[in-house]
Amino acid sequence: MEITVIRSGMQTTVQDLGRVGYRAAGVALAGAMDPFALRLANLLVGNPEDAAALETTLVGPELAFSADAVIAVCGAEFAGVPAWQPITVRAGERVKLGVASRGCRACIAVAGGIDVPPVLGSRSTYLRVGFGGFQGRALRDGDVLPVPDVGRRVTDHWRIDPRILPEYSASPTVRVVRGAQLEDFGGALFDAEFRVMPQSDRMGVRLGGAKLARIGGLHEMISAAVAPGTLQVPPDGQPIILMAAAQTIGGYPQAAHIISVDLPLIAQLRPGNRVRFAEVSLDEAHKLVLAREHVLAILHEGLAQKLR
Repeated sequence: MEITVIRSGMQTTVQDLGRVGYRAAGVALAGAMDPFALRLANLLVGNPEDAAALETTLVGPELAFSADAVIAVCGAEFAGVPAWQPITVRAGERVKLGVASRGCRACIAVAGGIDVPPVLGSRSTYLRVGFGGFQGRALRDGDVLPVPDVGRRVTDHWRIDPRILPEYSASPTVRVVRGAQLEDFGGALFDAEFRVMPQSDRMGVRLGGAKLARIGGLHEMISAAVAPGTLQVPPDGQPIILMAAAQTIGGYPQAAHIISVDLPLIAQLRPGNRVRFAEVSLDEAHKLVLAREHVLAILHEGLAQKLR
């Protein structure tokens, strides 16, 4: 089966769960900005959780399908397109997403997965260096994507319980564990509300608002390892939350780290949205991620009975 890109939307790329195991060599994780949305979209169409899907930002693509298919759109939502449930698409039919009505980034999974060549064990697109995904770039009008024909179908009409979804919001309170230099900023990180800046991208979400002044003034630091979710504070005092395509080391103070359960909340923020932070213990963060994995495991078993 093939999917023809009629209109590419805004920065639509092929993504999976990322390029694991190469950060020591300086290779970014890449992968979906909202890994929960990608995992769930894949489960809803009967794929492995790490199958390659499409990620789009704010404006979704228009796609034409050469054969019957099952798709799921998770994360950002679009008027007229069912979210968080499998959708049957007929041969020759077009799916047009348009402008997102809620959220920022959507994952569009197709039964069988997007069949592009893996690079370093992943099909995710690493835009800054131009490899992986579809020719190492965002999709363009006229591109044709191969998808294995798995002949999957949905046995009836249903959708998942919304209570299992992250608490997406345009003004969330996001939980963090403390970073190595949190004390350098007193309690300022937790006292302030920040807004998402337009300069945000897949490498990092830039925040504006109250300046986080470092106690004792600025001084140079030895670069240290960073990861998606690390909250750095550059000299201008405006925090940056590192995301999927983040570098592997950084020299800015690390005030906090977004817990993995709440990283999807950051991925769905648009420019102008607001965010606050609240500290939790590492033990609490571990409990939250275990609870999420338990829910996904139960969902996986339940979906096996509904997809053929």
